[in-house]
Amino acid sequence: MPRTEPIDRTATRTAPEPYQHRHRVGWLAVGATALFGLLALVWSVTGRGYPFGAADPDGSGSLLWRVPAEVGAPVFAVLLLGAAVTALAMTGPHAVRLRGAARLVLLGYGWLVVTGLLLVVPDVQVLTYLGYAPMLIGGLPFGWPPVEYSELFTLALGYKVFSVAAGLLLARTILSWQFRTAGACGRCGRRPGAEGWTSAESAARWGRRAVGVAAVIPVLYAVVRLAWAVGIPLGITDEFLRELHRTGLVWAGAGLAAFGLVGAVLTLGLVQRWGERFPRWMIGLAGRRVPITLAVVPATGVAVAITAAGLALYGQPELLDELRDSTLMVVPMLLWPVWGVALGAATLAYHLRRRGGCARC
Repeated sequence: MPRTEPIDRTATRTAPEPYQHRHRVGWLAVGATALFGLLALVWSVTGRGYPFGAADPDGSGSLLWRVPAEVGAPVFAVLLLGAAVTALAMTGPHAVRLRGAARLVLLGYGWLVVTGLLLVVPDVQVLTYLGYAPMLIGGLPFGWPPVEYSELFTLALGYKVFSVAAGLLLARTILSWQFRTAGACGRCGRRPGAEGWTSAESAARWGRRAVGVAAVIPVLYAVVRLAWAVGIPLGITDEFLRELHRTGLVWAGAGLAAFGLVGAVLTLGLVQRWGERFPRWMIGLAGRRVPITLAVVPATGVAVAITAAGLALYGQPELLDELRDSTLMVVPMLLWPVWGVALGAATLAYHLRRRGGCARC
């Protein structure tokens, strides 16, 4: 009698890992939106604690700057608690399966809340501190820069970062449900047959174009800010340049410029070989495959922060005055939404190109 391998009966008792992972993300989305919604409910009932708009000392750079607390807090509560119910309906083995108009309504509501969490609540402050983070963290042991960290890292900033995290969790939950209710794999979105624009070959083509746009825009921004740092009044008056040097703001701009240049180089890695395997000079990692999430997760976060910051700039009442007074100071920043969308597309192409076969379907 030929020998056979024993049957692993435990395999029938547990769901595959991707299935479990999908549910974990869903439950996290339920918890995050419910917590945020309950906080907003407390703000509405007590009339205190609303951290956005006029209540935010840095709220002048936000799309919510005109929304009073008595309006914003209850709107937040309704939308977020509704999002928690939506995520609950889309999560778990007993998730609802809707068709037609009902499905579109649920998806529309979910994506509306995701848009608000990712692109309306965050503002320029998130991107600014993301760019300053290396300087602030690296200089902390040396007492430089001489700033009060408690004034920089406020509760409002924490809520904005939490909003991005909740929005990403909710987006993944909705996307998985959208795939499953359309007859596709809930993990990767594939359907039987041709993959079209999501195939690795197609993603390689349009991904290169997206990378080109996402790499050029931060360089344009960096050139202007670095020119000011070395004393060249590019697009501004001599008086304004002297004021920037007197206050030290020119070095903050130079820091953001350096952050943009590093980001541009890393963006190129989305289509370069060193973006897939660690280069030889990286001792201990040389030649190893770069984990997809190591590139996709931070790039997605940066893309969201850039897009949100760019949209917030368009909502500022003094924008037209700044355009008239100093075009080169403002125009590179007006391209931020394009930069963010291009970086998001480049990141998606990188994921599609490298994801390989799906462990579930």
